[in-house]
Amino acid sequence: MTTVLLVHTVPLWRASLASLLGTGRGIEVRTAERGAIQAALHGTGPDVLLTDLDCPGARDVLAEVKTATAPHGGTYPLAVLTCSDQPRGLRRAYEAGALGYIDKYRPVDDLSEVMHKLADGGRHIDESLAFSLLQVADMPLSPRELSVLSMAEEGDNVAGIAARLHLTPGTVRNYLAAAIRKSGARNRLDAIRRAKEAGWI
Repeated sequence: MTTVLLVHTVPLWRASLASLLGTGRGIEVRTAERGAIQAALHGTGPDVLLTDLDCPGARDVLAEVKTATAPHGGTYPLAVLTCSDQPRGLRRAYEAGALGYIDKYRPVDDLSEVMHKLADGGRHIDESLAFSLLQVADMPLSPRELSVLSMAEEGDNVAGIAARLHLTPGTVRNYLAAAIRKSGARNRLDAIRRAKEAGWI
């Protein structure tokens, strides 16, 4: 079971998002509003914090989330809902240490899988947000190179990545080679390691 703390300042939207998330497999949803995050973290803390960068007071919510400390001394995995034309919000989320970037216009059928992935220590970036995030985070990889490297990190081989992205295997190899070169890595595994350490994937 993955517990998600949904933080939103608009009651109707908060209730709607909680209802949507609650239909996911193995998801328990708690909710909080701005200024009440610390109180919601008492007891058994959540596995993931989720907020909407477009909600009123989102800047304050991110600041509050950034100071929230988990019982083990680390921070709670943070996921944000946003869209690609919100670079300022993306930068604030990046600076707050967000690990999940979810496009609000994406299909919702695998949202629970994203929550589970973040709870297990993974990262998630919707491809539609990759370019904007690259711009604010000063990553050297292009959105496609980042996507290909992320899929390789998940265990997909060249043929599998090519099939998922509707590319030729040769094109995928070119993207991987570029990712290796730009990250200053020795090989694909080293590029994945460096990308994970840098927080790109």
